[in-house]
Amino acid sequence: MNASLSIPNPHPSGARARWVRLWYTITLAVIAGLLVGWGAPVLPLMVARALVIGLTALGAYELLGNRPRRLPRRVARWALQVFAVGLVIPPAGAIMFALTNPAGAPAFYRAREPMRAYAALMTFGMFVAPWAALASLVRERDAFAREQALEFELIRSELERRATDARLKLLQSQVSPHFLFNTLANVQALVDSGSPRAAQVLRSLTTYLRAAVPRLDDPTSSVDREATLARAYLELMEMRMPDRLTFSLDCDPEANELRCPPMTLLTLVENAVRHGLDPSEEGGSVRIEVRRVGARCHMRVVDTGVGLVAGGDSRGTGLATLRERLLLTFGGDATVTVRAGEPRGTVAELDFPAEEATS
Repeated sequence: MNASLSIPNPHPSGARARWVRLWYTITLAVIAGLLVGWGAPVLPLMVARALVIGLTALGAYELLGNRPRRLPRRVARWALQVFAVGLVIPPAGAIMFALTNPAGAPAFYRAREPMRAYAALMTFGMFVAPWAALASLVRERDAFAREQALEFELIRSELERRATDARLKLLQSQVSPHFLFNTLANVQALVDSGSPRAAQVLRSLTTYLRAAVPRLDDPTSSVDREATLARAYLELMEMRMPDRLTFSLDCDPEANELRCPPMTLLTLVENAVRHGLDPSEEGGSVRIEVRRVGARCHMRVVDTGVGLVAGGDSRGTGLATLRERLLLTFGGDATVTVRAGEPRGTVAELDFPAEEATS
């Protein structure tokens, strides 16, 4: 779906409705003033005349708001609208007074009282209507500016969301080959050494990849799925170095359906194996704990490997991309900490909001 800029209607219906209400309020006010001089019996006739004149002025205002489509460079459309509203009132009033003149009565411009009413109504209308039109234009432009600002804000938010999604997919594409190539390198090492366990490890890897690969491009995952992938990875690594690796996984059932970025827990586990246990001659253990504490989810991966100094404090590229993926997913509301374990090894902890995963 491509983002496109949709320009709002320059004459919002809400602003038009306010102009109509304003015009008729003024019209009824002037009628009330005129009735003081001419008496209540002429009320229906005066209302009809005033409303038709008002509709005529409104029609001129709307027509010149859209036609002609092109104006000379020196002619402002708003000025043309204001001028037309005042200009159309006298002829419209004359026509209405002529059409509503009582049968057999002299023309309204020949009788004192009708002419007086016409002059008063036209004077008032020609003075007030342009100001009403100008006020409407100001309100319309204000409404147009607000709608345009909202439209731009929605487009900006959509573009930011898409940029975030694209960045997240890029980071996931970096993590996925990183994990796959490392695992395949482990299998190759077993094959090169002629280990009888190579075939078994390869079968386990094939089974694992068949389940894991379709999930690598998912925008989100759940703690339960992440724990399953981490366990499968550790089982593969345990087969590769059976005398040097033991592991345990303790996952709180209440945390199973919580949302977290794909490959999150696996990144911490892979770092523990690659940077902690692999460099150690005697190997060690990996302990995984996942807990939900109120509105937070806490993950901890503890290894008894060589530690931060011997294993390096960067822990590979996986940890850097993990931090960025968490930032894109949870904003600044997620933290990753890595510290030295006691008496040796490393403790990696991850804390993020406990949000339910969407299916």
